[in-house]
Amino acid sequence: MASLNVGNLGEYLREQRRSAQLSLRQLADAAGVSNPYLSQIERGLRKPSAEVLQQVAKALRISAETLYVRAGILDEKERDELETRAVILADPSINERQKQVLLQIYESFRKENDFETLSHADADVDADVDGSGSDARPKQSPPSS
Repeated sequence: MASLNVGNLGEYLREQRRSAQLSLRQLADAAGVSNPYLSQIERGLRKPSAEVLQQVAKALRISAETLYVRAGILDEKERDELETRAVILADPSINERQKQVLLQIYESFRKENDFETLSHADADVDADVDGSGSDARPKQSPPSS
């Protein structure tokens, strides 16, 4: 069987399992998956579904989002956003209204920064197209008469 691009995930799962001092069989039982299937995931031969990753994460008591990123299901930016929201919602020192306001402010900052990033990227593309980019040669003015 050819190795899929999930070796990083498999290695990470193996490290987490060993840190938790669980055998492959113990983790498989706790996650509700077969021992051979979990072994194939650890060796990078199988790509697990999000559901399986969630079960494994729960059994290891680690973030499912981290496994999703390593498996290529979720990108780093999405994970950071989800984790930030989870931390805000889990904070017992602020009330529900404050949590909602904080989430709205957080979302508005993210939108503003995404817009700025897109605007800068569009400006760079426009500069390259019209020749005014950083690698373009300066235009010479026509000779005066």
